[in-house]
Amino acid sequence: MTPDRDTQPPSPVECSEALLRVFEYLDGEMGLEDQAKVRAHLDQCAECFRQYDLDQMVKLVVKRSCAEVQAPVRLRSTILTRLTLIQIESTD
Repeated sequence: MTPDRDTQPPSPVECSEALLRVFEYLDGEMGLEDQAKVRAHLDQCAECFRQYDLDQMVKLVVKRSCAEVQAPVRLRSTILTRLTLIQIESTD
């Protein structure tokens, strides 16, 4: 049985946390416990689910639009060099 998203409105704190972490959820960058909490919230909250759905669509459009574009070699080299310098400075 699928939960009804409109039967019990979640508290605003739950909504704000869920919406702040929606991209972590979409990207699979959260632990299993947090992932389950966000999923449960989305299953119960129609407003947050609509925002999640919109964020998911935006992410898919961006991915599709940028899939064939690669950064120029010079830009990639500059970024890698700067990252290396940052790593060296942070270990000193």
